[in-house]
Amino acid sequence: MGMNLGPSGHKGHRVYKPMAEMNITPMVDVMLVLLIIFMVAAPMMTQGVQVALPKADAKPIEQEKPVEIMLKKDGTISVGSTIVAREELVTRLTAIQENRDTAGILLRADKDIDYGTVMEIMAALQAAGMVDVGLVTDPVE
Repeated sequence: MGMNLGPSGHKGHRVYKPMAEMNITPMVDVMLVLLIIFMVAAPMMTQGVQVALPKADAKPIEQEKPVEIMLKKDGTISVGSTIVAREELVTRLTAIQENRDTAGILLRADKDIDYGTVMEIMAALQAAGMVDVGLVTDPVE
């Protein structure tokens, strides 16, 4: 426990009173050391261990390509490479959903499109039974 060496009010006498404040400097030092340890150790944990895998005569698993829907700035909607009218979108998407087991969806919308338009397309996807939707963006440089 720390001691306060300040004046006590009596002339010539010093009375030592206990300090009620907590010294947090050692705790801060320990936390900074732990932070450095975790910053150094974290990248090492993400690296994989090299393993020699056995050979097998199995065919690779074929995955279906996701359905791509594009919303252009002028309001044009494309499913794959086919332009689709907004009224026919739910019918077209329902037909695609019925013919595929797991139809992942990638939605590419122009950044200048109204948010409401994007939400209308998302509602059409949900109405067609397509709930696994990924919104495509460009990476920040």
